[in-house]
Amino acid sequence: MFKQAMALYQKYREMILYLVFGGLTTLVNIFSYFVLTDLGNIQYLVSTALAWVLSVLFAYFTNRVWVFQSTASGAKAILVEMGSFFGCRLLSGVIDLGIMFLCVSVLGMPDKLIKILANIVVIILNYLFSKLFIFKNKKAAQ
Repeated sequence: MFKQAMALYQKYREMILYLVFGGLTTLVNIFSYFVLTDLGNIQYLVSTALAWVLSVLFAYFTNRVWVFQSTASGAKAILVEMGSFFGCRLLSGVIDLGIMFLCVSVLGMPDKLIKILANIVVIILNYLFSKLFIFKNKKAAQ
C-alpha cells in the first residue's frame, strides 16, 4: 500500500505540490484580503491588489523551489524566470481585479464570496502559465 501511494505521489508530485502550495498561496491571498478589508478598513480593490502582491511573492519562491524545482541559475536566467512569473501573475491579478469589479461593483454580489471564487479561476490560470510558459524548460533540459 505504501509503495503504491509513493508511486502515485512520484507520478503526480508536481501537481500535488502545486495544489498544496497553490492552496497555501490562496490562503495568503484571502487572509491578507480579509485582514486588509476588515481590520485595515481598506477599499476592496486596493485590498485585492495588496493581497495579490503578498501572495505572488510567496508563490514564486514555493513554485521555484518545491513545485517545479527550477534549475535556472545565473542572474540573467533567474531574472528572466522571475520576470515571466511576475508577468503571468500580473495578468491573472488583472483578471482577479476584473472579476471583483464586475461581480461586486457592477452586479452587487458579496465581495468575500466572489474573492474565493475568483481565486479558483486564478489558481487554474497560474498553473497553466507556470507549466506551459515559465518553468517549461526544466523538462527539456533533462
